Amino acid sequence: MILRLLFIFAFLISNQVIAQSNDRKKLLSDLEKLSSDRFEGRKTGSYGNKLAAEYISSRFKEAGLESYNDGYKHSFSFKNSKDEQLNGTNLIGFIKGKSNEAIVITAHYDHLGIRNNEIFNGADDNASGVSVLIAISEYFSKHKPENTLIFIAFDAEEMGMQGAKSYIKKPLPSRSGIKLNVNLDMVSRNERAELYAAGTYYNPVLKEFITEAGKNSGIKILFGHDIPGSGKDDWTLQSDHGVFAKENIPFIYFGVEDHAGYHQSSDKFAEVNPDFFHSASNAILRSVIEFDRNMDKIKASSAKSLQTK
Repeated sequence: MILRLLFIFAFLISNQVIAQSNDRKKLLSDLEKLSSDRFEGRKTGSYGNKLAAEYISSRFKEAGLESYNDGYKHSFSFKNSKDEQLNGTNLIGFIKGKSNEAIVITAHYDHLGIRNNEIFNGADDNASGVSVLIAISEYFSKHKPENTLIFIAFDAEEMGMQGAKSYIKKPLPSRSGIKLNVNLDMVSRNERAELYAAGTYYNPVLKEFITEAGKNSGIKILFGHDIPGSGKDDWTLQSDHGVFAKENIPFIYFGVEDHAGYHQSSDKFAEVNPDFFHSASNAILRSVIEFDRNMDKIKASSAKSLQTK
């Protein structure tokens, strides 16, 4: 009898793990397409970047995301280091939850474009994060969340997080409604099957939910890269989540450590580890599920002040 009960319990746990998984075929297809030569490295303002925005918008629509603007597009302008004005486009969709309080899930879709006649495809950086963003949106379109989920593909991260900076000036929903940011940037390539979750230094309660989500995922989720005073090892302000961090909004940044392909033309789809990528995507999805279920605990926890303004 005991063995039978243990078998039933194991069966139920196994089914739950399978249910909380991303579609591997779609995930890899999105990554391969977004990092293809067709999009010319997705540099902000380029033709390839605009094509990528159209592709992501079409996938948001397929996932059933609602939109604040027609086609999910939110345009913004900024000046680059040469004082030239450039235009970018953030892509924003959402799934209404039972609560108006929001978890904002982000990933930048721009990359470096073409340099010296070489296309910098940016497979890991950051077609990978956008592909997981889309996969998570597809999951929650079929499983209504407790909280409203905002999905943002940011533009111009490579030019100083300009898309994120534009968004936070007039955030959707209101600033007070945003309770957590989950940022995905480089999540598909690591030889040691290690994925970092940075940000728990400031909000330790998040660690228990990520640890739970990482069980039986096939990868190792590590914590760190968020200690003040640790120089380049501190990732707190090194991607779009930094804009939320400066507003003292709790954040988690999922990413791998730099590898040989970082900001090189060799960052191609062929160099991605498909098994690691799929496993990492599932661990991230399950983390978001845990965050959504435990928002009351997250809000009740006392976060440490960033003092980074």
